[in-house]
Amino acid sequence: MLLTLVTAGLAILGTLLGSIVSGRFQERAAERTVRVNHGETIRRDRLEAVTALGCAASDHRRTMWMRGDAVLKGAAPELIQSLRRESHQTRSQVTRPLITMRVLITDPAVRTAADHMITLTYAIRDHFGNTEELTAAREAAMVAQDQFVDIAARYLDQQN
Repeated sequence: MLLTLVTAGLAILGTLLGSIVSGRFQERAAERTVRVNHGETIRRDRLEAVTALGCAASDHRRTMWMRGDAVLKGAAPELIQSLRRESHQTRSQVTRPLITMRVLITDPAVRTAADHMITLTYAIRDHFGNTEELTAAREAAMVAQDQFVDIAARYLDQQN
């Protein structure tokens, strides 16, 4: 009878240990899944922030080009005023993705490239003197945007 009790006790102990070990493996697997999903979510959010910032800067650059071109061609004051209002709106639309990008990406190279792109895009307004000046300012802002995208892409690749 003692042998039966010991055997039953060992069987119960083995079952309990098996349940504990199995539960711990499941817990670790769940933690790994959460970490992977979190990493993918952060990466997706960072990519969205970079994309939104690039699009907003592009929209503002286009609007500033149209505004400068209208000024240089002596367009009607109503058109210039309308383009001025639109440029104020597109400039405002740069703020949200810039803040989002800065919160999600703390890498100094990405931030510097973003700041450079935005600075050159905003500076287009200072080059309404002649078409060559306006074109050069727009092209400089476009190059800065390409550099921002390249630097951000390298950063995102390193985060994988």
